[in-house]
Amino acid sequence: MPREQILFVTGRLAADSLRGVVEKLAAKLDFDFEIAATKINVAALLHVDWLSRQLTPERKFDRVILPGYCQGDPSGLSEQLDSPVEVGPKDLFDLPEWFGQASREPADLSKYSIEILAEINHAPRLSDEEILRLARHYRACGANIIDLGCIPGESWSRAGEATRLLIDDGHRVSIDSFDRSEVEAAVAAGAELVLSCNSSNIDWASQLDAELVAIPDSPFSIETLEPVVEQLERANARFRIDPILEPIGFGFAQSLSRYFEARRRWPDLEMMMGVGNLTELTEVDSAGVNFLLAGICEELRIRSVLTTEVVNWCRSAVREFDLARRQTYHAVTTGALPKHVDSSLVVQRDPRINERGLDALHSLAGQLRDPNYRLFAEQGELHVMNRDGYWRSSDPFELFRRMRVESNDELSESHAFYLGFEFCKAATALLLGKQYEQDEELRWGFLSLDQATASPSASHDMQTWLS
Repeated sequence: MPREQILFVTGRLAADSLRGVVEKLAAKLDFDFEIAATKINVAALLHVDWLSRQLTPERKFDRVILPGYCQGDPSGLSEQLDSPVEVGPKDLFDLPEWFGQASREPADLSKYSIEILAEINHAPRLSDEEILRLARHYRACGANIIDLGCIPGESWSRAGEATRLLIDDGHRVSIDSFDRSEVEAAVAAGAELVLSCNSSNIDWASQLDAELVAIPDSPFSIETLEPVVEQLERANARFRIDPILEPIGFGFAQSLSRYFEARRRWPDLEMMMGVGNLTELTEVDSAGVNFLLAGICEELRIRSVLTTEVVNWCRSAVREFDLARRQTYHAVTTGALPKHVDSSLVVQRDPRINERGLDALHSLAGQLRDPNYRLFAEQGELHVMNRDGYWRSSDPFELFRRMRVESNDELSESHAFYLGFEFCKAATALLLGKQYEQDEELRWGFLSLDQATASPSASHDMQTWLS
């Protein structure tokens, strides 16, 4: 029998990703295919009326499959093309399941190309135990190198000892200082990278047996980086360059342009970005900021970043960047949008919410014949129901008061505590836009407690609470 001929329609941005998925499907299901990448970038913006004017395949197909978000009635397009037109899944990576195959395989996020330097700020002020604790924490969160941050204007006599302490504990070490005695002691003890080098210290720094981070004399002028690079190259020194990221309000956008210009001028040099200059100095949840900076670094081939966790909103910054560098590497190397790949960095809200709807809730309430309470959080309200009634309100206190007045249930202390705990979770879910499931923990992305390791009391079902 002749092989089935299928035309897949998509937006320009998704064409490469779609091809990769369909090639595997075609080999497994034995069909031939073509990809029609439209002039519209995003498949979700497609409409069948527009496609009827733009889609002109050169041959007839047995089937034409449109993206799931495509709007309009496809019947007219089917008549025009003289082929059945179907609307596929909204996510192209769900095509295997749509074709009756197993659900899509999870993305391989084991690979990355960006090293993380995690800085221990004000290391001279810390004890050896504190330095080791922070270093081990950063390593567990994904850091590749531990950076000892020194204090300008002071000279730390124990820089070498602290470096050796970390190396003996299995860490790679960098030293962040312009003080010659600190730097030389750290390098002698095994530090592999020195932050930083410019014309003020290049004469002695270029002779060190370590890699250097070259920075401009003026952070506002990439021109002042040029002579530093030239002198380091003449000295055959090992180095990477960092044009310096500035905070918002102090030249942030302009500093980004310097990274683009540096990559244009020095296409083969290794580069670094101090992302902590933005995350630490911007009072906003840092996960999204880290993801965007990781995307910039991945596309510009900036292979190392310097970050830290000093202020509270950055207390998980190293882990955030570790997750971000893996997702952005996957996006760039596979040509797939960083969407529906991994939701670990969706912390405040949830990737999607599944609601039953008011009709279904009313139907369920009418079928209940037992005293156990069922709780739901939908349509901006908390919903509670059992055999005695169905109550709903956006105010958990008002809801609890009405339940007590209108029901015949004499709540025990443990039962009241249980309901209060669930009301708190449900109200939080409504406020933030999260999925609420009774007796289940709310999901907090990579910060979520694994059910297997959560406190036993956190996941008890109602019968356990009431027994």
